[in-house]
Amino acid sequence: MAQIIDDKSEHCVPFIIDRITKHRELYASKGQQAPPFFVGLNGVQGAGKTTLVTTLSQTLSSAPHNLPTLVFSIDDLYLPHTQQEALAASQPANPLVQHRGQPSTHEVKLGTDLFSSIASRKPNVRVPSYDKSAFNGAGDRRPEGEWETCNRDGEKPVEVVIFEGWCVGFRALSDGEVEAKWKAAVEEFKAKGENYEGRLGRLQLKSVLFVNERLREYDEMTSQLGAFVHIDAEDTQYVYDWRQQQEAAMRASKGTGMSVEQVNNFVNGYYPAYEIYTEVLRKGIYPEQGRQLRLVVGKDRRVKNVFKL
Repeated sequence: MAQIIDDKSEHCVPFIIDRITKHRELYASKGQQAPPFFVGLNGVQGAGKTTLVTTLSQTLSSAPHNLPTLVFSIDDLYLPHTQQEALAASQPANPLVQHRGQPSTHEVKLGTDLFSSIASRKPNVRVPSYDKSAFNGAGDRRPEGEWETCNRDGEKPVEVVIFEGWCVGFRALSDGEVEAKWKAAVEEFKAKGENYEGRLGRLQLKSVLFVNERLREYDEMTSQLGAFVHIDAEDTQYVYDWRQQQEAAMRASKGTGMSVEQVNNFVNGYYPAYEIYTEVLRKGIYPEQGRQLRLVVGKDRRVKNVFKL
């Protein structure tokens, strides 16, 4: 996999520190201790999220900030393998849920419970973990005994959570908005045939509406985020090459993983969500100004433009 150079943290660190400062000032004005701060990070697969969150975690945790930071991926909320198989069997005509990925394939309550425990500084909190290499790349949740523990006795509790993932921050649309996007995609598919690069126009409307409805459950986590960073690819088609690079690295390191064709089919299952919800992210997912940072990156993953929303 090509080396990813971090040119994003220089934009993100000042933004996040400013948001944390405002967060603490708000609670101090009420004579209260501020609860831990939650940061959301969205980016298509392979855009450089892992590299960025590593830098953010190290920077926030060390002097002069000294803010114990937990990095948590929405991927670690994926359903256990058996539950994912059951979901797929319950929706046999819906290709979007035949493998992990789309909203509806996560256990949202597991995430909201984790957020609640950290927000209240509960001790000895177990952090869910998912093994993407299990079942030849289909994945499975790790046994709870293998999960990490944060807020251990005698340690400073977590003060910042970085919640990252490809669909973090997605907001459900109305059924009418989804249908309008779907109809436009269908017309484009009819006009271009196999030259059509998207996936939305190849689907049944009911499949898309199912995922959109389940996405509403994710709002509880999204609304708790005090700051949001969106790594926005100039062209979402980049995700295919970026995801192939990730899987090649996994095969090299673990000796198992998906084939090139399997990866493309896998990304196909995600891609309709990019077509539906990316516009929402670009406009901003919160009514308040200043809570979101958008970094536009090119094929080389380098930042080209920065917008504060």
